[in-house]
Amino acid sequence: MNNKILACIEHSSYSTGVCDYAAWAALQLAAPLEFAHVLDSASQQSQKNDLSGSIGLGAQEDLLEQLSSLDEQRNKLAQEGGRRLLDGAKQRALAAGTSAQDTQARQWHGDLVETLLDLQHDVRMFVLGQRGEAAERASQHIGSNLERVVRALHRPILVVPRLFKTPQKIMIAFDASATTKKGVEMVATSPLLRGLECHVVMVGANSDERHAELAWARTTLETNGFIVSVALLQGDAESALTDHVEANDIDLLIMGAYGHSRIRQLIVGSTTTTLLRTSSIPVLLLR
Repeated sequence: MNNKILACIEHSSYSTGVCDYAAWAALQLAAPLEFAHVLDSASQQSQKNDLSGSIGLGAQEDLLEQLSSLDEQRNKLAQEGGRRLLDGAKQRALAAGTSAQDTQARQWHGDLVETLLDLQHDVRMFVLGQRGEAAERASQHIGSNLERVVRALHRPILVVPRLFKTPQKIMIAFDASATTKKGVEMVATSPLLRGLECHVVMVGANSDERHAELAWARTTLETNGFIVSVALLQGDAESALTDHVEANDIDLLIMGAYGHSRIRQLIVGSTTTTLLRTSSIPVLLLR
């Protein structure tokens, strides 16, 4: 059953935002919440190999033993640090109002993307930080793991900033594609955002067809209790969407995840990547 909220945390300042938004989503959806911390075994193995290789020819056996002991200690410390991180996340969620019965925490070993792919069959939504530990100081980049996760998973992903703010105004970046139409229907029928002020924004030339698509989105959402405004904007999609977010104090952006082919993205870039990189508000990515 696809019901769980799964929040991925690591030793990053973004993990606080992940905890708070995950707890909020779990309460809104009346869904169980699980925190996951994945220890990258491949990275740990590479560190071990790098240290061993630095000894060079003629290394004494006792030095190799010391390195092996250090590596074992490092792994134990990483596991203990992860357990403490998970305990802190769970306590933060419980303080926000989630129930002890429905709030779990678990540590995993292996590749992050492969682990999440294995887990996604019973996940309703993933929650991840905008940047991870490695990319935390690179404000103009998203974490490499985040991009890999977004491309690989087939569940909604909520990508969040450091600080939590209860969403009051949301915006759907709408292009009338099958993905964004499905997104409108998902938002309309889900309790996650029901009753909030919703802006549906399309970027493109003025046409009767686009206005008709926006009217469909408005009706679909209003029928389910949303306060809706629609806008057809001209210009560059990334700039137009960002300007609308800032001008209207939007708290959460909803958009499709990587709508074009990978080849096209390599040539002309991706609106999804750009908005994930520059957004100061959470972004809900739909597939």
